[in-house]
Amino acid sequence: MSGVDLPPVRPQTSLQRPGFLRRLMADYGQELIVLLAIVVLFVAVTAVNPRFISANNLTSIFSGNAYIAVAAIGMAMVIITGNIDVSIGALIGVLATISGTLAVAGYPIWVAWFFPVLVGMAINGLIGILVAYFRIPSIVVTLGALSILRGGLISVTGGTWISDLPPAFLIAQQKWLGLPVPLVAMIVLTVLAALWMRYSAFGRSLYAVGGNPEAAVATGIPIERRIVAVFILNGFFAGLATILFATQLQVIQSTVPPNLELTIIMAAVIGGVSILGGSGTVIGSTLAAILFATIGSALIFVNVSAYWLRAVIGLLILATVLADMLRRRRTV
Repeated sequence: MSGVDLPPVRPQTSLQRPGFLRRLMADYGQELIVLLAIVVLFVAVTAVNPRFISANNLTSIFSGNAYIAVAAIGMAMVIITGNIDVSIGALIGVLATISGTLAVAGYPIWVAWFFPVLVGMAINGLIGILVAYFRIPSIVVTLGALSILRGGLISVTGGTWISDLPPAFLIAQQKWLGLPVPLVAMIVLTVLAALWMRYSAFGRSLYAVGGNPEAAVATGIPIERRIVAVFILNGFFAGLATILFATQLQVIQSTVPPNLELTIIMAAVIGGVSILGGSGTVIGSTLAAILFATIGSALIFVNVSAYWLRAVIGLLILATVLADMLRRRRTV
């Protein structure tokens, strides 16, 4: 043996944990910030008004707005690819009317649930084709779709109410394993979509399409087919969100829910999805949807006008976009 003494190998200790924390913040920093905001808001408002954490209010926050979180899953995927869909609110309004009409017309309940999902996928598939193969910007295509869907719905229905819905149709009012169906659907869909986006080749390719299209082409990723596929997925999640939305009350109004598309887009952006594409998670979009619902409920419990909700969300959007731009500049 030589006389050279080698330094002892140090076992891994807690001193190396900051590396893990840095990676965690790098991967899920925005999501953790949104989660922390939700926790702080719950603690602060409960201190002012303990009724804030009553069972009815918690159900309203988590279940009553689950359809927004489900729709935001598909929207997050679209924005990750560098596109956007401003027609999703009108689409949900149209699909809800179709679903309710089928239910009261005597069609099997499963038809009233799943046919709107297929229609949503077909409509968004057409949008994806126009974006991918005709090179029309997604904002232009979806603005056109927004006008067509909104105008067509009002022209055909006149904004009438659909009532006498069969009790079996109202799935959002039912429970699975003792939990409201919308809450279960939101959790399951978010977890499955997050795992799929992180670990599947298709999911990872969406980040490449939005982050660096030239590199994606060089590696053999079929960008056009990915864009069409992600719009079809967006229609799928919009259809599922429609079922949760249309079945939570005893009636359905044949109109487009006001500002719904903006709320869904904002949930994705504030949840950490870069508006420029290439980064973000569906977990963040779901947490942001919960944050919106929490803020809206909190304003009521502390006797503040609910109109401040839009102002607060607007500030959150500006702060999120600014932070994203600064982060991108640091990485250049």
